[in-house]
Amino acid sequence: MAKVLVFIDNPGDSLKKSSLELLTLGRSLGETAVALNGKLHDDVAATFGEYGVGAVLLPSAEDLDDFLVAPKAAYVAAAAEQLGATIVLLDNSPEGKEIAARAGIRLNAGVITDVVAVDADGTAHKSVLAGSYNTACKASTAVSVLTVKANNVVPEPAAAPTPLETVTVEVPAASTAAAARITAREQKVASGRPDLTDARIVVAGGRGLDGDFGPVEELADALGAAVGASRAATDAGWISHDAQVGQTGKTVSPQLYISAGISGAIQQKAGMQTAKVIVAVNKDAESPVFEIADFGIVGDLFNVLPQATAEIKKRKG
Repeated sequence: MAKVLVFIDNPGDSLKKSSLELLTLGRSLGETAVALNGKLHDDVAATFGEYGVGAVLLPSAEDLDDFLVAPKAAYVAAAAEQLGATIVLLDNSPEGKEIAARAGIRLNAGVITDVVAVDADGTAHKSVLAGSYNTACKASTAVSVLTVKANNVVPEPAAAPTPLETVTVEVPAASTAAAARITAREQKVASGRPDLTDARIVVAGGRGLDGDFGPVEELADALGAAVGASRAATDAGWISHDAQVGQTGKTVSPQLYISAGISGAIQQKAGMQTAKVIVAVNKDAESPVFEIADFGIVGDLFNVLPQATAEIKKRKG
C-alpha cells in the first residue's frame, strides 16, 4: 500500500474543510500520515484519528513560522523521506505551490499543481486552459508531490478511528541558516466570511459595480459566501487585491459561483470555470460570461442582487 503524506500548516484548534478533503483523498490513495506545522491541539488530533491518519509528524524546530517557505519545504521533504512516502499532498494556495516546488527539488520528485482529482494509481487530473480541457498526468518519479484544489473532494471520516502516533522530524539546520526571516506581522482584519479559496459559495463583482460592492457583500453574507472580484475592480481600488479571482489572482472551485457585473473575459474564466454551478448577472446580453454560465440573468445587478438577497433572507426566516 502506498504511503501518503499530507502537509497541514497551522490549523489552530480545528481543521479547515480543505484539509479534511486532503485527508479523505490521502486515505483513498494509501496509508496516510500528516506533516503538521504548528501546535497539535486535542480536537485536531481527534479529527486526525477520525479521518484515518496513523501518524502525525512534527518538526524538531519550533520557529518555522519565523521564516518564509524554505524551512517548511525542507521539513516536508525530510518528513516524506522519513516516512517513505510516495505521494505528498498539499493545498493549492500560492504558498502550498511554492513549498511543493521546493520539496520536489529536495525529493527529486515530479510536482503537479492545480489537481482536481487523483486516481488510485497516482494519476492526477487537472482542468486547464481556463477550463477548456481536462487532462490526466502522472509523475514518472518514485515520489510525486501534488497540490490539490479545494472543493473537489467530499470530506468523509474513516469507517473506524485510527490510533494516532506522533513522530518528530529533524529539520535541516541549513534550511534556516540562509532563509529569509520574517521581522514583523500585521494582523489582517477578519471579515467573518469564509476564505475565498475554500468557500463553497463565492459571490464576485466586477466593473459593473462602479465601485459599490454593497449588493455583492449583502448577498454573500445572506448565503454565507466569500466575496470575490475581477481584476478591474481590484485595480480600481474598490476592494483589496486578495479578493481577485482569475488568471493573475486566485483560483476558486466552489459549488456555486455568482458573477455580478463581470464580463467573463478569458482571464476571469481561468480562475473560476471549474465551479460546479455558475450564475451570471450582467445587463449586456452579449457578455462572454454567459457562454460558460449554467444560469444567466440579463439585467441590472443593482436590481437583481437585492431581490435575491431579500428572498434568501425571507426563506431563511
